[in-house]
Amino acid sequence: MGTQNKWLTGILIIMICGCAPQPYKATNKVYRKQAKQLSGVIRQEPGNVPGAAAPATDWWAGTTNFNLRKPNMVIIHHTAQNSCEQTLRTFTLERTQVSAHYVICRNGTIHHMLNDYLRAWHGGVSKWGSVTDINSSSIGIELDNNGFEPFDSMQIRSLMVLLDTLKHRYNIPADNFIGHGDIAVKRKNDPSVLFPWEQLAQKGFGIWYGDTTNIQVPEPFSAPLALRLVGYDVKDTTEAIQAFKRHFIPSDSASAKGELDEKGRKILYSIISK
Repeated sequence: MGTQNKWLTGILIIMICGCAPQPYKATNKVYRKQAKQLSGVIRQEPGNVPGAAAPATDWWAGTTNFNLRKPNMVIIHHTAQNSCEQTLRTFTLERTQVSAHYVICRNGTIHHMLNDYLRAWHGGVSKWGSVTDINSSSIGIELDNNGFEPFDSMQIRSLMVLLDTLKHRYNIPADNFIGHGDIAVKRKNDPSVLFPWEQLAQKGFGIWYGDTTNIQVPEPFSAPLALRLVGYDVKDTTEAIQAFKRHFIPSDSASAKGELDEKGRKILYSIISK
């Protein structure tokens, strides 16, 4: 009798799962429609592009040497929301005008929301080095975290696996794994000071510094120039320093705003010396 009950329970579970609605069925349909439209744009032959925006050409010769553009950066965010479902809904509402390639839940579940070769809207107005259109060259990863809580170990484990895949698939340099707060120093602070950047850097996802005990910082030493060499936008030096401290010296991020003490200067010099 016990075996029969288990069998009936199993059948019931299958029936329930099979009948459960797909919460993103409608937006998945929109995704496929938009992807189809974009594929149509890609298939247009040079010299045969409709519309006034098409460049004037006499004739075209199709090259045989091309492929898709590949992402070269990974930008890590925290969602500043209270659940994965809330974030998924935000990214599937057209009016929000925001998206990411991946969303990783607290329990480590990874949601892939956009083909890696397509441009997500996650960076906003931002800059890293000389790159000002971050969205066109990056993959955006959102971590389900409200910005005030530690990151779950299962979530970080899944992130590491994903980063390893992306790094090897697209040959992304270690220096190019950065945070939203690094590329938008005046607007954003994610991922928060609780994010384990050092742990990621140990696996090759981002840069870090070594022992600074015996480092002698040369004089004169320009912190803004050094920050610019790392990649930071130093138009607002105070915010650039805060972003640097949040990433590399989180324990000092609440200290004097926009100032680097001797420890900070040594860390910054160590990083640009690598």
